[in-house]
Amino acid sequence: MKVAIIKYNAGNIRSVAFAMERLKVDYSITDHEEEIRKADKIIFPGVGEASTTMQYLKYKKLDQVIINLKQPVLGICLGMQLMCAFSEENNTPCLGIFKESVKFFIPKNKEKIPHMGWNSLAQTKGWLPAELTHQFVYFVHSYYVPVNAHTTAITEYVQPFSAAMKQKNFYAVQFHPEKSALAGEIILSSFLNIPS
Repeated sequence: MKVAIIKYNAGNIRSVAFAMERLKVDYSITDHEEEIRKADKIIFPGVGEASTTMQYLKYKKLDQVIINLKQPVLGICLGMQLMCAFSEENNTPCLGIFKESVKFFIPKNKEKIPHMGWNSLAQTKGWLPAELTHQFVYFVHSYYVPVNAHTTAITEYVQPFSAAMKQKNFYAVQFHPEKSALAGEIILSSFLNIPS
């Protein structure tokens, strides 16, 4: 199996690569369309800002590559948010794989923004193993996707939000599985074991 990690101006690509090495998975970090299309699985990582990242994806024509992929694709953190239709971060039109809008956390009880650190998963279903319910994973984000029909796990901070989603061959997590210890490895392995 070959995994392509999409190369763009994102901050956590190396940590995703290290996770692949720990799992002994053959991977490449690439922005070449042919190499991405030939991979068995695709990981779309992300730490950064929505509007400049979308500009970069369009400049490299990676936006069209991503939305037309047929094999399993995993969006992580900003990668998940960019899979949505729109982000309130600088009013950014995104890829539109999920028809949801990404919202900015508005504190209700003096919660700190960004939401940073370990938080638990609830209502895990679908591609996420049931054993992950109530397990803790690592988050760093100021924007969130509301709970919707494609939500496969929920976390609560300020209000309940989508910790994970799925739409056809597109899978997404708001947290960082590559930084989430054993729970993260279970999630990455679950994705890597999805039939191509």
